[in-house]
Amino acid sequence: MNQTSVTAVGTVITPIHLRHLPNGTPVLNFRIACNERRFDRDSNTWIDRDSFFVAVSCWRRLAENTARSLQSGDPVVVRGRLVTRSYDTADGRRNSVTDLEADVVAPDLTRCTAVVTRVRRAEAPAPLAVAVAPAGATEGPAASDQPSDDPWSEQQAPVAEGGRELVDAVPAAGH
Repeated sequence: MNQTSVTAVGTVITPIHLRHLPNGTPVLNFRIACNERRFDRDSNTWIDRDSFFVAVSCWRRLAENTARSLQSGDPVVVRGRLVTRSYDTADGRRNSVTDLEADVVAPDLTRCTAVVTRVRRAEAPAPLAVAVAPAGATEGPAASDQPSDDPWSEQQAPVAEGGRELVDAVPAAGH
């Protein structure tokens, strides 16, 4: 089966809400806006082009990690495949929608910073701290506040002052 893989860079524009299917499978849906900008040398200004909006769906561990890590307004990079679903409306018409079914969701590090701490796979997943602050922000944890020996330790990373705590940045199984 042919799949159309795409990468979308944008901003989360809807609330992040995790739900579970009747069989217990976690699923998360949200929308992002992808805004193209270009520099106009004649006017020496940035020009915003039209926005592209896309619905994103995440499943299983990626859904749980994304729900713990992101909120509306966050800059993101989403890689996945385009999936078209058809449905019948109440008035008998047939409609279709195209979603981006995510394989990877990550903060866009051109517009924010992130500090990631992993847990070992053999242990139960526990919340992890990931600090996200706007790019160019000067505040943050001091070097002495960082875990010093083991970059893979289970210690919680400090959250950047002025930032917020985002959790569970462990990659989805199989990736």
